Amino acid sequence: MTAVRIPGFRESRLPRLARRVPWRHVLTLIPLVLVAVIAVQHWPVLVEGFGHLRDASWPWLLAAGGATCLSWVAAAFTRQGAVVQPLPRWRLLATQLAAGSANHLLPTGLGSGAVNLRFMTVCGVPLATSSAALALYLLAESIARVGLTAVFFVAFPDALRLDGLLPDGGVGPVLAVAGALVVVAPAALLLVRRVREPLFRFVRSALGEARSVHTRPSRALALWGGSLAFPALQAGGLVAVGRALGLDVPPAHVALAYLAATVAVALIPTPGGLGSVEAALIVALVAAGGPVAVATAVVLAYRIITVWVPLLPGALTLGALVRLKVI
Repeated sequence: MTAVRIPGFRESRLPRLARRVPWRHVLTLIPLVLVAVIAVQHWPVLVEGFGHLRDASWPWLLAAGGATCLSWVAAAFTRQGAVVQPLPRWRLLATQLAAGSANHLLPTGLGSGAVNLRFMTVCGVPLATSSAALALYLLAESIARVGLTAVFFVAFPDALRLDGLLPDGGVGPVLAVAGALVVVAPAALLLVRRVREPLFRFVRSALGEARSVHTRPSRALALWGGSLAFPALQAGGLVAVGRALGLDVPPAHVALAYLAATVAVALIPTPGGLGSVEAALIVALVAAGGPVAVATAVVLAYRIITVWVPLLPGALTLGALVRLKVI
């Protein structure tokens, strides 16, 4: 069959323009635009947070920044531990910085998951294996965070005091509702088919990849060591910021406040937990014995260091990785 050009026929300008647009270059700018939009929306929070940083002890703030950087290393270890195939180390580490930025621009977990899934696919990991590795990472991180929280609750049972936050007689009903949710939520997951089937597929994928990973001790160590180190480093960063701003709460209690707050808001689908994490952390620090004003200052400064300061370099790294076809 021979294609014949019809005289007088002109190709539409729109397809020609679409082919000429450097879409990969355009994609590199999208993260920066999203960063600017979010920064404008949260401008009063940023101004207040930076204001608190001016009066803080800088050595402790640098320690908090160091803990934040090490958390990317921990995430890289966990990602590598979730897949048997070796991944390029430095590109994997850069991807975690980019994934952290993407995670604050999209609903929690979606941005980071998409970036890492694309990275593993480009590295030659089959899509089914990449998806299973992603499921295993999320499962291991959840188990480690909840387990660490439980250990701290057992070790420091009186660290969080709700009696000062609730009216008289309010602690009992709150605990009753929490207990009911613990019972009802799993039952609902098992009874609702549309929720049960994807959940079971997720768990089966994670367990299938876990069997392969745990045949190699180095991978298992990286998976669980990184999963425990990540929340521990994040909690350590909050402790350091608290020290920098003079928060008179024992470090272990501050760490428990962080763990409890992040577990409580884990299912709230806000970009990077913006808003929900701040509120939960303030409540948790007050429950741990901190004054409301100081707790608010600590949380704002902590979120500046862990979210807003890395957001721009993370977005630039994300754009560079897209342009270089690493993801």
